[in-house]
Order: sequence, then C-alpha cells, then structure tokens
Amino acid sequence: MKRRPTPITTALLQRWPLPRLDPARGKVARGQIFLLGGSDANPGAVLLAATAGLRVGAGTLVVATSERRVDAMACALPEARVLGLRTVRGELAPAATRAIQRQAAAHGALVLGPGMTDGRAGAALLAYCARARADVTCVVDAAVLCELPERGARASQAWILTPHAGEMASLCGVTPDEVIARPLELAREVAQRYRAVVALKGAVTHVVDSDGRAYQSTCGNLGLGTAGSGDVLAGVIGGLCARGASAVQAAVWGVHLHARCGDALARRIGPLGYLASELLAELPRQLARVSRPRS
Repeated sequence: MKRRPTPITTALLQRWPLPRLDPARGKVARGQIFLLGGSDANPGAVLLAATAGLRVGAGTLVVATSERRVDAMACALPEARVLGLRTVRGELAPAATRAIQRQAAAHGALVLGPGMTDGRAGAALLAYCARARADVTCVVDAAVLCELPERGARASQAWILTPHAGEMASLCGVTPDEVIARPLELAREVAQRYRAVVALKGAVTHVVDSDGRAYQSTCGNLGLGTAGSGDVLAGVIGGLCARGASAVQAAVWGVHLHARCGDALARRIGPLGYLASELLAELPRQLARVSRPRS
C-alpha cells in the first residue's frame, strides 16, 4: 500500500538542508546550469528560468536559444553566456542541438523547454544525454514533456518532469479533468514509467519519485497561476540541482520556495495580478529564510 504524501513545509526543509557550499571555491562550488529554450516569438520564458536559477544560487549559466534573440538575451542577462541556434518556423531546430550536445552534457544541471512550443529540439538533447550516459540532472518542462524519448536501461542522468495538468494529460493519454481528479496516482505512474521525479503542478502540487515516495504542497495561491510562473519554477529546480541537491530534494525545495514567493507577493501586492518576473527578486529572501537553522 502506498504511503500518504509527506506535507512540504518549512520545517521539513530545515530538517533536509541543501548541500553546503565551500566559500573557498567561489562560483565553482555553486555549479553550472545549461538552459535550452525559447523561440523567435517567446524569448521571455528563457529569461525567467535563467534568472531564477541564478537567484537560488547557481554559479554559472549557459543559455542556448534562437539565434535571432541572442543579442537581446545577452543584454538582458549579462551574467550568462548565450549561444544562438538555428530555428525552423520560429522554433529551435532539432538538428541545431548537435553543436551543443557535449557542452550541455558536461553541466551539472540541464533545463529543457521554457518558452518552447515544439519540444523536438529539447527531446533530441535529452536523448543524447541518455545515450552518452551523461552525469547530468535534466529538468524537463513545457513542450519537451510531450516529446519524451524512451529511457535507456543504462541511462545515468536524473530526470525531473514538471508538468501542469494539460501536459500530464498528454503524457498519460487522459483528459486534464482526469488529472485533476487523481493527480497523485497519475504522477506515480509517470514517475515509474520514466524513472523520474515528477512535480505535478496545480492548486496542490505533488512531487513523486520513481519509488512512489510522494510529497505534497498546499502552499501558494491562485496568483501563481500566471504566464511565466512555471518557467520560474523550472529555473529554480535547475539552480538547486546545479548546487548539488538531489533530484527529489531540488523538486521539493523548488516547489516550496516558489510557493513562498507567491504568498509573499500576495501579501505585499495582492492575491491576483503580481507577475512571474516579480517572483525572481523574492527568491533569495525566501531561500535565506527557509535555509536559516532553527533556533
């Protein structure tokens, strides 16, 4: 019989601290993120995810996005190295990822999908990492979730899937209403099928690992259901992975930090109408508060 989900609370996270960082090693200790995403029409999602990864403490960042948006992205995100990829009908071309495969696989965390409505380029990079048995944690979001390759038996990288109800419905071959009716059951099915951690987003967010262990977050508010909010969450999880957190720890911490930021903005601005970009400045504050040891 499956155990009931563990509630995600600040107390839980304080008993489960993030890996310690060695100050003598500077940004190297804080890890590297490689982010693939965006399109000609939607570069902003990449900016949100990339900034979120840095806001939770990742040390360095490489962004691969549409070659038509490289200059704008480099100016908007001077902390990152930005690579341009060819697009087809405005979306990243799968063949264009060949030039970045080895570089992406050498990073500690790979975030795939923010801003993509065609996920084939992300799926191609994910498949390469599986074939190469790359030791990288892959955070998979947006359209890439609908193009997931089969997991090889010897694939060594961890996967973290971050679907909302619509994306989970596509993964399971059911309707979004069915996902809303039985989220934990379906999250466990997908986690086992892909040997992945699943963070199924919703009014209640469920985090499940491939062994069926489950965590549940009831924090947050309706204001988090806004454009770009999921991109921020993907970046947060990727940043925590880069810092050395395990896949399930990064997902649990990421979900809670994201929700706390939404609650803080709801108190300060209002329950509806705050923007996903406004979550970013709140992240370091909430990270510090949750990380503070209990007295």
